[in-house]
Amino acid sequence: MPRKITFRERFQYWQDNLFSRGTAALIGALFVLSFLIIAVGAAAVVLGGDLTSPPGGERLSLGEAMWEALMRTLDAGTMGGDQGWGFRLVMLFVTIGGVFVISSLIGVLSAGVEERLAQLRKGRSRVLESNHTVILGWSEQVFTILSELAIANQNQKRPCIVVMGDEDKVVMEEEIAAKVADLGSTRLVCRSGSPMEMSDLRIANINQAKAIIVVSPNTPEADAEVIKTVLAITNHPDRRPEKYNIVAEIHDVKNMDAARVVGKDEVEWVLVGDLIARIIAQTSRQSGLSVVYTELLDFGGDEIYFTRQPSLTGKTYGEVLNAFEKNAVLGLQRPGQLARLNPPMDTVLSTEDELIVIAEDDDKIALDGRAQPDTSRILQTPHSPQAPEHNLILGWNLRGRSILTELDAYVAPGSVVHVVADREDFGDLEWLHDQMHNQKIIFRSGDTTDRRVLESLGLDQVQHIILLCYSDTLEPQQADARTLISLLHLRDLADRQGYTYSIVSEMLDIRNRNLADVTRADDFIVSDKLVSLMLAQVSENANLNAVFADIFDPEGAEIYLKPASDYVAAGQGVQFATLIEAARQRGETAIGYRLAAQSKDASQMYGVHLNPVKSQTVTLTAADRLIVLAES
Repeated sequence: MPRKITFRERFQYWQDNLFSRGTAALIGALFVLSFLIIAVGAAAVVLGGDLTSPPGGERLSLGEAMWEALMRTLDAGTMGGDQGWGFRLVMLFVTIGGVFVISSLIGVLSAGVEERLAQLRKGRSRVLESNHTVILGWSEQVFTILSELAIANQNQKRPCIVVMGDEDKVVMEEEIAAKVADLGSTRLVCRSGSPMEMSDLRIANINQAKAIIVVSPNTPEADAEVIKTVLAITNHPDRRPEKYNIVAEIHDVKNMDAARVVGKDEVEWVLVGDLIARIIAQTSRQSGLSVVYTELLDFGGDEIYFTRQPSLTGKTYGEVLNAFEKNAVLGLQRPGQLARLNPPMDTVLSTEDELIVIAEDDDKIALDGRAQPDTSRILQTPHSPQAPEHNLILGWNLRGRSILTELDAYVAPGSVVHVVADREDFGDLEWLHDQMHNQKIIFRSGDTTDRRVLESLGLDQVQHIILLCYSDTLEPQQADARTLISLLHLRDLADRQGYTYSIVSEMLDIRNRNLADVTRADDFIVSDKLVSLMLAQVSENANLNAVFADIFDPEGAEIYLKPASDYVAAGQGVQFATLIEAARQRGETAIGYRLAAQSKDASQMYGVHLNPVKSQTVTLTAADRLIVLAES
């Protein structure tokens, strides 16, 4: 026969269930208990007649008695003036009940408020914004992306950015406030949650977002986490019927096939590893090129836009290059096709074609070309043939293999590249010898921060140096520190010995670039920053991903800085429109120039002048360069 359940056990069970229901249930129970104590006390006063009524006064009504009881539950000192033992005893009962019950109610209310504040601190409430940009994930890239989007949003009405990551809401807000100088009119909303959890994605209100940026976490399985996040977005049970505008980054090319299957046509994928490798390979051979890339990628100066100009229908691409006074033309976008930079000059524009131009803003694009090229100033000097190069790579990481492959596509046959890194052997890289067509690789072990090692490398024969950070084996700050030490040695050796090599340094943290500026080097590749700039740009216009892919692809049109003296006579003032025409006659698109006299001046963008006014007159020397889009 089962044991009989006691009243005490039933009461404890009821109490446990009540507490498990949370603060609201406790407040309700204590409120009811407080009301009962007041009601019982008031009823005792009314029903007790003269025995419980205050002496010398009228009998209290039920309402008056309840008010008296309420006052004593809230303040025990109120009963100090009571008279009559019957009335005193009833009020004592009410006061003691108030001390325990009302005090408990106040305590629970206080705890409930603290709990609510703690929940708000966690950032778990649902975002009610619309037409906002969502950044999923938390890393150093977020700060650059926020800065760029804030600039892009300056002409928008009530812009908002939502950041959701696996971090405390207050911590994220404090770090952003410390590292992002000014968000302007852009409102920031931070939420804590996992981008891979469907329930957490509801918090960010992704269905109402105009763009979603998925940043890569700093974990060994970064690509897998990014793909899972995109999968959670695209397969969300409450997803919107319209396509999302998603931008995400992938590090390893091996994961691209899986990423494309998951993202389909809703995601613009940025292949980080190959992108950085290509930029390093290209900029290592052309001083100032990284400044051009940064200028094109950020929102601080001029950016790339698409514009349809029906009045130019029937004209050739070459004819429209000087049609815009303040906008440099880059290429053409045809319906259903990928963007193409520097197409054949005789390409005829149709009504549906869009021109790809550089402009300060999308409302600053205007057909007002006034300058006329002076063809008498144009020279037909052939470009000097490319000579074999002697290049040097110091340091090593996984991007090194891609950089060697990219370099091989640019250098002349017979070139040599030395790879010096602080590792025991290079046996795992011997297969790279068979992949090279134009250059020979020589591997050597050595401490790249040791000045004696650097002095023994025959730097007088080196044209270009690439400094890679040890990002695979060291923390970002340690890796950047070693890169910075090597850079200081190389610049000092160049000053002392008169060496003329160029240097491209890979640094992970933008703050370390500012430290390196004292070395007068004008080309730095800050990996995370350039990727962040591209993510921000593509989130605003998905078509830009194809433009950037074309720029960085050795098979398409790339940006080159070529001797200006090959186009016009040195020392003579010419309008930029004339330089555009000189490049057009060679099948190239001119977009700016670089002045050697300003190459060490950071305030002048190291001499890089992108998208100058067509009617502007400039006098170029033999050391200056014309910035063009060309096949080679």
